Amino acid sequence: MSRKIYVVELSGDEREHLKSVISKGKTAAKTILKARILLKSDQGPLGEAWTDDRICQALDSNESMTTRVRRQLVEEGLTAVLSRKKRATPPIQPIFDGEAQARLTALACSEPPAGHARWSIRLLADKVVELKIVEQVHFNTVGRALKKTISNRI
Repeated sequence: MSRKIYVVELSGDEREHLKSVISKGKTAAKTILKARILLKSDQGPLGEAWTDDRICQALDSNESMTTRVRRQLVEEGLTAVLSRKKRATPPIQPIFDGEAQARLTALACSEPPAGHARWSIRLLADKVVELKIVEQVHFNTVGRALKKTISNRI
């Protein structure tokens, strides 16, 4: 058996927290699996100190999963293991950045085109594309962009 690089030694509070995560059953299955892996691989005085092979067989997991969970606990802590990583960037870049948002707001506050009493969201969407503020935009996106700024004027 090879020597483990990432040794898990849980404190009493961490052990109790993991047991409560498992017993409640309200969290995601993957989170419960990670908690069970940590409890089984605990090398502390009150831990079970199971081998990776035994953990994999008992929990129907694989060795890379147990190694990843142990490594993440040692490097990042218990909170990082049990919670999902936040995205650094949004999945879709916003169409209206700061400058485009400002130009859209200024346009919405300006006089409406001839024949209209006020700007509609569809008129604003067409005008924003016509003025080349953005390449293309759906009128709902314009409505969401203006919602917090001047929603009572449109």
